[in-house]
Amino acid sequence: MVTRRGFLAGLMATGALPSATWADVGAPDFLSAAKLPNGNFVLCGIKRSGEIAFQLSLPARGHAAAAHPIKPIAVGFARRPGTFAFVMDCVEGTVLKKLSAPTGRHFYGHGTFTKDGALLFTTENNFEAASGIIGVWDVKQDYTRIAEFSSGGVGPHEILLMPDGETIVITNGGIETHPETGRTKLNLTTMQSNLSYLSLNGRVKHQLKLGDEHQRNSIRHIAVSKNGHVAFGMQWQGALTSDLPLVGVHNASTNRTSLMVESSVRHMNGYIGSIAISASGKHMAVTSPRAGKLQHFTNGVLSKENNIIDVCGIALDQGLPLATTGAGHIYSDTHILIRHPIMWDNHLVRI
Repeated sequence: MVTRRGFLAGLMATGALPSATWADVGAPDFLSAAKLPNGNFVLCGIKRSGEIAFQLSLPARGHAAAAHPIKPIAVGFARRPGTFAFVMDCVEGTVLKKLSAPTGRHFYGHGTFTKDGALLFTTENNFEAASGIIGVWDVKQDYTRIAEFSSGGVGPHEILLMPDGETIVITNGGIETHPETGRTKLNLTTMQSNLSYLSLNGRVKHQLKLGDEHQRNSIRHIAVSKNGHVAFGMQWQGALTSDLPLVGVHNASTNRTSLMVESSVRHMNGYIGSIAISASGKHMAVTSPRAGKLQHFTNGVLSKENNIIDVCGIALDQGLPLATTGAGHIYSDTHILIRHPIMWDNHLVRI
């Protein structure tokens, strides 16, 4: 029997359809990497109902993904210090291209497309020089790597496109690592973290550096509202007795930063796993799998906190948190939507 997916793929191959869209793979709202009970790794498309729209195989553990803004194409990235990324055709369920980090580099698990989908940017480690790199890949040239530039710091992790379409924002976590020592952190006494705003050709437009008391706060994850507010989550590299905040919101146009004291090192066990902000900037949600907590902020004020074991992936759906756990749960606010026989990984990426 010919499936709908196979039928659509055949039409596109003959030119009867101009191009596929995300609607042709069940109109998923989110992407997440996961591990199956048999030990295999996958990349899934998820609907806001919690239903899995599609499931594609990965060769090893994934971390996060980047969704093409127009076509039903997703790029699944290896977890640090992995060197692979797979460009997936979500209609046909096939690998369009395997991306390999250049010699002396590895990926950090995140990437982002330009507004028109013509370029893909990836965060990378130049581990011999202990410097952060942004790789630039030309989508129309079969994802050929055409350029690279400095990330503006050490240990670049998450990268997103700003609403102006001309700026990328990058979390430089500040932590030096090397594949020979695995995930060991090599420079905790001297690390310096920052949030860098770069033009699409690598020019530094602005950088946020927190005060000296935050020297061991590694900025790792971000989310961007439509008005350009950048919510960021940090991971503390010191004793877990500090009351320093791990969550903040930065406005580059005014250079104003607000820190959320309720998301302290002590309270969140030193670790923010993921962060989300609504398009309006009114709502923000953060998770800590180590503390088993999900916090929901409204207009900068903590409005709700839930205790959820191993919660990490987070998105906002009409102002309400949608979260995933390592035990396979998908939560909507405080309610379990569904539990899949699957171990969700760190991030729930909105398409």
